[in-house]
Amino acid sequence: MKTRDLAYVALFAAIIAVLGTLPAIPVGAVPITAQTLGVMLAGAVLGARRGFLAVLLFLLLVAVGLPLLSSGAGGLAPFAGVTAGYLFSWPFAAALIGWLTERLWDRYNVAWGMAVNVLGGMVLVYAVGIPVSAAVLDAPLWATATSAFAFVPGDLLKAFVAAAIADVVRRSYPVIERPRRAVGSR
Repeated sequence: MKTRDLAYVALFAAIIAVLGTLPAIPVGAVPITAQTLGVMLAGAVLGARRGFLAVLLFLLLVAVGLPLLSSGAGGLAPFAGVTAGYLFSWPFAAALIGWLTERLWDRYNVAWGMAVNVLGGMVLVYAVGIPVSAAVLDAPLWATATSAFAFVPGDLLKAFVAAAIADVVRRSYPVIERPRRAVGSR
């Protein structure tokens, strides 16, 4: 990995940490935070591999005890609590967003970016986070899923903002390199 790649990974881990300083909105056991915006941005701006690594670095810093989550939590407790599924899904969400962004590189725009962010940053995150929350809370899956509807408006806004930022970055200072064609393919 190049030094520049390491710098991007560290920068986006720091962006996710800074987004944790914004106040969380308590809506039950799992708060609404701005940190998922950072996850979406990491994938959309850095691509699959570097986006995954940026979010993984952030989570490792949390695991070693730095209070970087929006609740001020750090250590291993958040990885065994009600938010564990959401946290564990974040690196994979960034990877999926990055992978899809790389595939849509030539026609990437805010609409495509929004669709990619919804798929990776919402559908994937909810698919992992909701069942884990239900298990930790010992609550019915349907009830937990229904309560997660409170996240949808804010997450849609974050998906749009991340797509708009990623589109501007892609046009002005592309960090993701153009996908290369395999030798001999047309």
